Amino acid sequence: MIQKPKGTLDILPSETPLWHKIEDVVREVTDCYGFSEIKFPTFEQSGLFKRGVGGTTDIVQKEMFTLDDRDGNELCLRPEGTACVVRSIVENGLFNEPMPLRLYYLTNFFRYEKPQAGRSREFYQFGVEMFGTEKASADATVISIADTVLKRLGVNARLNLNSIGCKNCRPHYHAALVEYFSAHRDELCDTCKERLKTNPLRILDCKSPICGALCANAPKTVDHLCDDCRDHFASLGENLEAMHIEYSVNPRIVRGLDYYTRTVFEFISDDIGAQSTVCGGGRYDGLVKELDGPDLCGIGFGLGITRLVLALKKNAEKRGEALPESKKPLLYIAPMGDRAALFAQKTVFALREKGVFADCDITGRSLKAQMKYADKIGAQYCAVIGDNELDSGECELKNLRNGEKETVKIDTLGLLAPNGE
Repeated sequence: MIQKPKGTLDILPSETPLWHKIEDVVREVTDCYGFSEIKFPTFEQSGLFKRGVGGTTDIVQKEMFTLDDRDGNELCLRPEGTACVVRSIVENGLFNEPMPLRLYYLTNFFRYEKPQAGRSREFYQFGVEMFGTEKASADATVISIADTVLKRLGVNARLNLNSIGCKNCRPHYHAALVEYFSAHRDELCDTCKERLKTNPLRILDCKSPICGALCANAPKTVDHLCDDCRDHFASLGENLEAMHIEYSVNPRIVRGLDYYTRTVFEFISDDIGAQSTVCGGGRYDGLVKELDGPDLCGIGFGLGITRLVLALKKNAEKRGEALPESKKPLLYIAPMGDRAALFAQKTVFALREKGVFADCDITGRSLKAQMKYADKIGAQYCAVIGDNELDSGECELKNLRNGEKETVKIDTLGLLAPNGE
């Protein structure tokens, strides 16, 4: 038996209503904020991520699915969305649009990681990217989108903030990190010993317990900010407080991508077990220029839909609530005979044309089997149509929810409204 590749997902029909609920909330919120959807290719040039995400990141070094095309170009399945969006902006000249440029996406990504609950090799994200404003109010606006989506879905999440500085103050912080970790070099894991040479900031993101203990006493980013970055971070806090969005400053947050600058943030949820970060993002003011565009600042986030699904399932289980289900048919027609089958097809087609979910037998089931099927699929009404009903022009319409019956003219079945009238 051929099975799906390790770390990928089958999203079954019983689960898709929950995914649709999340997508509906996402679109409702982004519409209110004036964001437009963008779509980009499933695979890109590998160089996009090596330049944009950073050559020392885990994504580039360990997690990209790469392939060579027949022309010898190295391509990869997209591991994240921000670099894809920036590439599209530069290639299509979207930087000429009125600013701020506000975009979002709902799509899948691919990373070669060890699969576990809430982490898979193919995963789905809702992402937001805003370009063209360096104000802290833009950071707060983007953060408030994630906060609103999570609250509307009923997911409990805590906002953690940090500032990792800019190109002016970060070198001083890097020097402080190198001095601190060099004194503890023998205690670092092998990966972090290498990071000490290439990107010491990444040590703060290490999941090793030993490195984590060292990081607890490491220099803090917020103690090494320049005046501009310090003022920006303070302004962000004021904006969030004005919107009544609670947050905590967490100096350990650095995020896993090299393009971040100044603001970085995560939403942490206790509803999804070990993989508790449900959303993460930050500011990336130099990325557009790095990828051959104008010097355009940006801020965004990625929110894991797969992890949201886990959280919503656990919440529903705790509260004893039912998860969203697929739409049920308003009417099921059980035909007996060829004449009745044609009438049933004509009638359900007329209802479907009006936007009403209706169904009828197309498999040749017996009447008893049809009635069982109508009940199983959750139809609200059922009408049994045979030659007698066609000749008399009337039939019995049964409400399968309460068992009530009434006699109706069969030519009115195609006029049923979604409310059953």
